Amino acid sequence: MSATTSLGHLPGEKWEFDERVTACFEDMLRRSVPQYDVMRQAVASAARWYRQDDTEIVDLGASRGDGLEPLIEEFGAYNHWTAVEVSPPMLEVLRRRFAGYVRAGLMDILDLDLTETFPSVEASVILSVLTLQFIPIECRQTLVQRVYDCLLPGGAFVVVEKILGDTAQLDEMMVATYYNFKQDSGYTEEEIRRKRMALRGVLVPLTAEFNNDLLRRVGFREIDCVWRWFNFAGWVAIK
Repeated sequence: MSATTSLGHLPGEKWEFDERVTACFEDMLRRSVPQYDVMRQAVASAARWYRQDDTEIVDLGASRGDGLEPLIEEFGAYNHWTAVEVSPPMLEVLRRRFAGYVRAGLMDILDLDLTETFPSVEASVILSVLTLQFIPIECRQTLVQRVYDCLLPGGAFVVVEKILGDTAQLDEMMVATYYNFKQDSGYTEEEIRRKRMALRGVLVPLTAEFNNDLLRRVGFREIDCVWRWFNFAGWVAIK
């Protein structure tokens, strides 16, 4: 599937997680996120380490459920699972994919706007994979505070974000390197430009330092970066 077929967005069109994006989402991520499989493995490994039996495992912005699936397959009924999503096409995929777990009472699939509300849970692990960057900046601290408040002692917040370089020069280098990666993954310059325009004002990254500070301000004290590729990074923060 070509990028043009996958994305189907015209220049200036606002990005939405609609039916077209949902249908090609996994392919799109693999060609848009460097070291995609390594990132997914890092997230799952951290989640396994901090998961506690008989607790909630939550994925914020679960999309199609790829972050939860390997954990559910491994731990099943040892935990209760909550997938939070707001895109109707993504919710439809989640409900089909995990219908058996929902019927068994092992999973909730919640249609929630995280800028307004948060699931009522006591969780040992909360995942946020490429989700905070789509939350308005003024809402992020409140959201991360809710994450902290809902984690059990010893619980982990595993978060992956696209980030800015610490300086304009470093950011320019990282963005250029990223665009080279996307071209190597089959995107044309025009397709890269279209997606950049569609995401403008929708995906708003911050520096790694700002993300670290955000985690510390809400109460996390043990924080470390567990995966990094130029302008993408993943952290584990422990309550």
